[in-house]
Amino acid sequence: MKVGLLFGSFNPIHIGHLILANFMATNTDLHTVWLVVSPQNPFKPSNTLLHEFDRLEMVTLAIEDNPNLGVSNIEFSMPKPSYTIDTLTYMQEKYPSYEFVLIMGEDNLPLFPKWKNAERILEYHKVYVYPRSGSITAELPDMPGVTFVKAPILDISATFIRQCIKEEKSIRYLVPEPVAEYIKVRKLYQ
Repeated sequence: MKVGLLFGSFNPIHIGHLILANFMATNTDLHTVWLVVSPQNPFKPSNTLLHEFDRLEMVTLAIEDNPNLGVSNIEFSMPKPSYTIDTLTYMQEKYPSYEFVLIMGEDNLPLFPKWKNAERILEYHKVYVYPRSGSITAELPDMPGVTFVKAPILDISATFIRQCIKEEKSIRYLVPEPVAEYIKVRKLYQ
């Protein structure tokens, strides 16, 4: 089985994440896409990050009716911050018959060479890159495992959604209804 892995903080998960994940699962050679909830991104500050279990629950609620998508909390039990190569290695050991493909935004390409063991990621895994608004495509030499996928560009960010919540503005249609309800009931991001 060929599994696409979309890593993210999902703080909160929003419609842009879901459209992208579903597009990758249904318009490429992937059989499914797993949204991997990262407890802590080594490149992002964690001061605005909700607890990982709240973010996991929101992803679970968001994808519960979509058989093309799955959710993974595999990084919760790994040392923090999580590094993609360590997660990929662990997943490959846990699911030896699966082929894992890393899904990343075009905006991450300039930083990719700085990732821990980036060359090993490319040696053992394919990378599917989707376009991001305002991104300048990085010219990375010798990357035969990288495929650019013409996915829809959606300029929605979790930062924008958190700001809307703080300002008591509507987030309707930016996040799935069950996620909006979860945020409201738990009084998150206020």
